[in-house]
Amino acid sequence: WQGFFHGRTLATLAATGQEKYQKPFLPMPEGFKYMPYNDLDAAKASITPETAAIMVEVIQGEGGVIEGTQEYIKGLQDLCKEEKLLLVVDEVQTGIGRTGKWFGYENYGIEPDIITLAKGLGGGIPIGAVISKGKAADVFTPGSHGTTFGGNPLSCSAGLAVIQTLQEDGFLEKVVINGQFLKKGLIKLQQQFPFIKDVRGMGLIVGLELDEKIPGKQIVGLAMEQGFIINCAGNNTLRFVPPLIIKEEEIQKLLEALHEIFSQLL
Repeated sequence: WQGFFHGRTLATLAATGQEKYQKPFLPMPEGFKYMPYNDLDAAKASITPETAAIMVEVIQGEGGVIEGTQEYIKGLQDLCKEEKLLLVVDEVQTGIGRTGKWFGYENYGIEPDIITLAKGLGGGIPIGAVISKGKAADVFTPGSHGTTFGGNPLSCSAGLAVIQTLQEDGFLEKVVINGQFLKKGLIKLQQQFPFIKDVRGMGLIVGLELDEKIPGKQIVGLAMEQGFIINCAGNNTLRFVPPLIIKEEEIQKLLEALHEIFSQLL
């Protein structure tokens, strides 16, 4: 899908429909098509007898925290069932509690055939995983694939600790509460500063889209000077993906810092 980001290995770069990431590594492996996001008709039109799967992010992170609509994401699952395709959901950013649920796809009432995980799974320690079910789970058998550091004891211990933490009573509920607090605070800023075009997201993945005339990357630098790590993603959108253990008072400090920074732009 256009605007998606799936990784920096050759295959995942090929799946990432963004020339700026692919250019240093051309030529790319063939076999991927890129469609406009939230356009179910385009997805239907792209299917050929050679199509094997549809790969999607339920929320575009790199694209600017663009949420898939319920109709679109559910429609993709229905389309895959109808055409006997695999549905692959990239949960690298949205999985492991980021949206307030274990996996982002749970917000849409679907069940993909394959999900990919990384980032949050290790709580800062490098680890990645692929989870599959049904016939998709029969493709790989022990020994079919491996990596030099696959199954690393430190990484797996970190992943286990993360999973155990998410299982604690009230943890995911707190992610939802803090996400709502952050989003409401950003909407309040939107009401004060006309160059803020939109606030969107779920749980603790939230985007604040700025007018194209506003220097998003400069704001990232100013926030860093005050001790806050944010970034500027697609569509000149400030992306907020704080630690899931963030406290309300820390979010409030961020909001106050943003108010100060935005005031300098008027």
